[in-house]
Amino acid sequence: MFGELKGKAVLITGASSGIGAAVARGFGRCGARVAVHYHTSRDAAGQVAADVRGAGGEAVLLQADVTVKDEIVRLVDEAVGALGRIDVLINNAGDVVRRVPFEETPDDLTDLLIALNARSVVTACQQVLPQFRRQGGGNIINTTSLAARQAGGPGTPIYTAAKGFAQSLTRFLARQYAPEGIRVNAVAPGLILTPLQERSSTPEQIAAMQKTIPIGRAGTAEDCVGAYLFLASDTLSGFVTGATIDVNGGQYLG
Repeated sequence: MFGELKGKAVLITGASSGIGAAVARGFGRCGARVAVHYHTSRDAAGQVAADVRGAGGEAVLLQADVTVKDEIVRLVDEAVGALGRIDVLINNAGDVVRRVPFEETPDDLTDLLIALNARSVVTACQQVLPQFRRQGGGNIINTTSLAARQAGGPGTPIYTAAKGFAQSLTRFLARQYAPEGIRVNAVAPGLILTPLQERSSTPEQIAAMQKTIPIGRAGTAEDCVGAYLFLASDTLSGFVTGATIDVNGGQYLG
């Protein structure tokens, strides 16, 4: 079904674990060429790259701190240098960092959350657009969150707002660049059991959130993969832009 993705060049930020790692492996199974980005977890990213190759794809490891603009510029340049082009940019890097009540959120945490979850998306998109124009088109998929359209979990006000920013930017860019053959969409996961969730939530918080999911369970990173592959496929989603695919087991309905 996703045979057209074979040989496609895909840059995935935050691909050393969680959703990013699962998505990288998914593209590997389709025979894509994947730039696996990581910040500090080189060994984990290396395993993801090995899995991509083992599944029939190609992989390169690229390191960058996406909270620093110059490093994102370098990351995109290195991805183009390694792969020859970028067909799909997946802005997946993001984190809650830690849960803090709004009125107690320090400035440095606010700045970090905005840089990681919002500003990084802006810069990566700005950097890839000239490459897309040279190629005659391209595809951006932003990882937002259920939090972007609901109130978000306890102690995540800035993360929630930053994901809402990425959600709105997705729609704007989709309209702006559709005439140039550039599609921009988003995937909004709900409660997905990843290292991020396990770091930022207590077992009690996870159990309480799980009770709000109609399907009756939390999601896994693998549950998210199909949405990204669908949006990356020009055959299956070539008329889709500005859309958000919710992957939350119906939690958004509650």
